Amino acid sequence: MEKHDLLHEFPEYKEKIHELKISDSTFRKLFDDYHEIEHQIHRINMGSEIANDQFTHELKAKLLFMKDEIYSHLNR
Repeated sequence: MEKHDLLHEFPEYKEKIHELKISDSTFRKLFDDYHEIEHQIHRINMGSEIANDQFTHELKAKLLFMKDEIYSHLNR
């Protein structure tokens, strides 16, 4: 199962991600929340956590929304 952590999603922003994690508390919270949800989706997909389809769909939609928000932070 493919991972979708931010360094794989935005490799060209690796240094900026690191910088924002340190200097911007809003970005840091968004970063941490994104990874928490991404890991939860990965556990569901691998079968180590059980969730119904509706919940999984909602998590994936939230992850996409957060990814867009992170991308906007990276392009400021």
